[in-house]
Amino acid sequence: MSMWLFYLERLIQAFPFFLKGLWMTVAVSGLSLILGTLLGFAAGIARASRVKVLGFLLFAYVDFMRGTPFLVQVFIVFFILPEWGLHLSAFKAATVSLTFYAGAYICEIVSGGISAVPPGQMEAAKASGLTWVQRMRYVIMPQAMKTILPPLVGQYVLLIKDSSVVSVIGVTDVTRVGWFTVQRIPEGLMVFGLVGLLYFVVCYPLIRVSNALEKKLRTDSHGL
Repeated sequence: MSMWLFYLERLIQAFPFFLKGLWMTVAVSGLSLILGTLLGFAAGIARASRVKVLGFLLFAYVDFMRGTPFLVQVFIVFFILPEWGLHLSAFKAATVSLTFYAGAYICEIVSGGISAVPPGQMEAAKASGLTWVQRMRYVIMPQAMKTILPPLVGQYVLLIKDSSVVSVIGVTDVTRVGWFTVQRIPEGLMVFGLVGLLYFVVCYPLIRVSNALEKKLRTDSHGL
């Protein structure tokens, strides 16, 4: 018991370092979330244009990102790209990796949301004389967003959790702080229990938002 209290005291002393690591996790996740959302929406809407060449390239991109481990993607950006002359810091490499990783999944979410809109809506908008951009902006996307939002928020939660992988390339996020700390406090359950709790604190509000959006979507669907 006295040893456990000793470890707890040292863990409390190390808590400021965990907060710094948590800030790094939020920073890299937040930036990747914003960029990944922009990329994913652009790619998802581009797939809806049904341009064959563009569709093939996006298909290849999405399938590669979804079909390979995220850890491998991080290694490619951090270790392989420098051989081609593109040198990135650990933070930038982590952000680029997470952005393209998230963009692929968000592309599928957006594409699925657009496909869920009845085809008659596009035909009616086209008959009204609207351009393709106007049809997407004023008719299709407002309806598609009802389907897109719940899984999109869920994807944000997955992005934050997957960001723990970037600790392997030297990003001092909360997971890496945990690995450093467990070398000084050999009580893994206590250390990584705290790491898990900090991830939960960040992710739980998004989980609640995602659940609320899904509930609202089901309610609206039943009301139709």
